[in-house]
Amino acid sequence: MFTRLREDIATIRERDPAARSAWEVLTCYPGLHALVLHRLAHACWQARRRWLGRFVSQMARFMTGIEIHPGATVGRRVFIDHGMGVVIGETAQIGDDCTIYQGVTLGGTSLTRGAKRHPTLERGVIVGAGAKVLGGFTIGADAKIGSNAVVTKPVPAGGTAVGNPARVIVPAAASTASATAAAAVAAVVTRAAANAGNNGVANAAANSAPNAAANGGVSAARDAATNEPASANGTSPESGKLAVERSGFCAYGITPNADDPVSLAIHGLIDHAATQAKRIDEIVMALEHLGTSLEGLQGADAALLDLRRLSAAIAGKLDGAVVGR
Repeated sequence: MFTRLREDIATIRERDPAARSAWEVLTCYPGLHALVLHRLAHACWQARRRWLGRFVSQMARFMTGIEIHPGATVGRRVFIDHGMGVVIGETAQIGDDCTIYQGVTLGGTSLTRGAKRHPTLERGVIVGAGAKVLGGFTIGADAKIGSNAVVTKPVPAGGTAVGNPARVIVPAAASTASATAAAAVAAVVTRAAANAGNNGVANAAANSAPNAAANGGVSAARDAATNEPASANGTSPESGKLAVERSGFCAYGITPNADDPVSLAIHGLIDHAATQAKRIDEIVMALEHLGTSLEGLQGADAALLDLRRLSAAIAGKLDGAVVGR
């Protein structure tokens, strides 16, 4: 009992900069009081002293403003910050190292007696102030629920749920995978064009991009573009850093990638367009380095440039250079 109490006090002092001493935490933090009383109520509930468990739970609610059903399962090092208005239902399960802020409801939407009606929070979940998690589903490990979100469906591990109804946002590394793949393939095309003096620009560019996209997806294209090898398990050297950043404490469920999905998509398109424009400029410079002038091919109207004529002209120029040798 005292080991768990010392562990809870240390957890609160670690996560709350306002906690100045262990004595202050022990005497002035209602979240700690609610958890201690819940352990007593839960023990009564498991011993089939149901009324006594409910009575202890109601006393804890009167003292702290936090209502935890005695049937709920709460793990180790759980921190309920402020706590006023927190409601945790009978079949809820809270994993280790979770953080719950004031006004949170872990509620149910089913009236079936004996069914799993309330959510399960896996290890390290953060639930922001005023959030409502309703239903018998699972919130994955290290997921974050934004303030005032209303979550009615599962959230994957490491994801973030925001809004009403909640929209699930995947981690930044996964959400930008497609844009990274496209940019990496463009980089392969550019490098192939720059190094194609002996083999032909058209053939090298045509052969390099499909192979990079087909043989390994994002990581293969990134490796081909930057010469950065992947690790044995298929992850890049940066993946460890991203995992460390995601595992850090995040107050109120606010993360750098918790913007609105529409905003994220627009910014991704803008970034991708800027990257593509840069790649096109690099390709044009590579072509000019080989002695090909786009203005000479397209005439006066840039919009009427025929890429097939461009490819044929480049191939003809290179063939002529070989014959001249």
